[in-house]
Amino acid sequence: MPLQKRWNILPYNDLKVNSLYENLKVSKTICKILTQRHFDNFDNSKEYFLPSLKKLHDPYLMKDMAKAVKRIDKAISTQEKILVFGDYDVDGTTSVASMYSFLCEIYEGQKLDYYIPHRYKEGYGVSKMGIDFAAANNFTLIVCLDCGIKSVELIDYANTLSIDFIICDHHLPGEIVPKAVAVLNPKQTDCNYPYKELCGCGVGFKLMTALAQHYSLPDENLYAYLDLVACAIAADIVPMTGENRILAYFGLHKINTNPLPGIKALMELGGITKIMTITNVVFVIAPRVNAAGRMDDAKKAVQLFIEKDVEKAKAFAELLHTDNKERKEADSSITEDALQIIAEDVSLQNKKTCVVYCENWHKGVVGIVASRLIEHYHRPTIVLTKSGDYIAGSARSVPGFNLYEAIYECKDLLIAYGGHFAAAGLTMLPQNLDAFTKRFEEVVSATIPEHLLIPEIVINAEINFNEITDNFYTIISRMEPFGPENMRPTFVARNCTDFGYSKIVKEAHLKFVVKQHETVLNGIGFNMADKFSLLLNSKPVDIVFKIDENVWNGNKSLQLMVVDVRSSENTSLNTSKGDFEVLES
Repeated sequence: MPLQKRWNILPYNDLKVNSLYENLKVSKTICKILTQRHFDNFDNSKEYFLPSLKKLHDPYLMKDMAKAVKRIDKAISTQEKILVFGDYDVDGTTSVASMYSFLCEIYEGQKLDYYIPHRYKEGYGVSKMGIDFAAANNFTLIVCLDCGIKSVELIDYANTLSIDFIICDHHLPGEIVPKAVAVLNPKQTDCNYPYKELCGCGVGFKLMTALAQHYSLPDENLYAYLDLVACAIAADIVPMTGENRILAYFGLHKINTNPLPGIKALMELGGITKIMTITNVVFVIAPRVNAAGRMDDAKKAVQLFIEKDVEKAKAFAELLHTDNKERKEADSSITEDALQIIAEDVSLQNKKTCVVYCENWHKGVVGIVASRLIEHYHRPTIVLTKSGDYIAGSARSVPGFNLYEAIYECKDLLIAYGGHFAAAGLTMLPQNLDAFTKRFEEVVSATIPEHLLIPEIVINAEINFNEITDNFYTIISRMEPFGPENMRPTFVARNCTDFGYSKIVKEAHLKFVVKQHETVLNGIGFNMADKFSLLLNSKPVDIVFKIDENVWNGNKSLQLMVVDVRSSENTSLNTSKGDFEVLES
């Protein structure tokens, strides 16, 4: 049974909308969306629609940047060996690939190497095995990317071996900052860098920018890696604002005009034949890169990204593609198992949390499975499996609920835990599983607002079909790249009726042909066949949708990508029944 959803319409300020309308001369609906995103005058709207690399901040505004450049310059001038170290996900592997390739341009290749920790042998972040590898091979400087900000003890250990660290991280710092030569992280409370939401690869890119300035390298040497930065921004789901949006915009341009051989090979394997968007990166490139670390060794992802030979790049891409096939099979099988466990346990169905365990599940996909279960049950979810002598797994939250704090309240039952607001990992002794499951349910039940257990659709504006023109869609398209805090706009149209041609296709999807006033539009609602009855007998419905372009036999037309549909009789124009909630801006 599909979950009912909350429809929440974002507010807007009429004065700001009218003022912007007078300045931009575009539709008021567009102006509503722009003001919701804090673009309320001509100048900042122009910057939004016309991103410029010149608007990137000076890298030396970041705390410790000068120290990092000085230490790398010293290493190069005295012929030290430098190890580039990073995490095993997309952000980490793109960080390592871009930094390693960039350093190869200004330093001898034989003095450089890179290291990706093995997900299961070493775990997340800086590892003792990695430091020992550096010591055994005479590396005296480690440039650490997308991790390290909480590796206080391990970096102390490295210092005893006379190995210096430069940390480039974007995760929240703890109370104690590691004793590294330089710590680059805009989230440090005493760092005055203007933009705080860079991903790990973005922080690494700022260090590369400072190095390019130091060595008077042309911009082209730096911008050659923007496609990797765009992949990291997309995959790490950081806000698509400020510098992230600028870097993603130009990174996508590079992907679509002159991608690295490895990215081009992944696009070909993913069957991409049209212009790449952030959505394509998230669903085509990111899963294949992440699968390397989930199923095997993420080092091959870096090998793919640094490879300049097209045929060799294709071979590495095939390896990642194979890993991803295995990941999908494991993901699908485990999700089916987990749904079956829930279906057979009434007590699980009535809880406000979902904790499921099976000792045979693949550890590498339990986080994905947790996200899948939330799609079905929309509650904080933890999927656990056997990991050596322990039970370990991943947790995912519903929007608006702080999962990390709930897990923190159960910390005495855990051996290890870590994460953030929306996602976390945890490890426990097998004998603590029942106690943890009970405590987690108690904590969440006591703290989660009821409305967060109902999926939410955030709607930007009400719209009439006659506003949806080619010109309107062109302006919407220029709002890309889309991502958190700059999502593809979502609209609601009221009192629409079936034009007589709506139908169920492939047993699961709903093909819409609907009319509002004198305008008829086509649309598709994936996995919405159960809503077909609402369209019968030309009953009026309210439709929530995004706008997309459909290309068929060379012909282009606009279509509605339907998100939800309700009978108009059940959604009055006021909010008295709670059908529509207005979110605070």
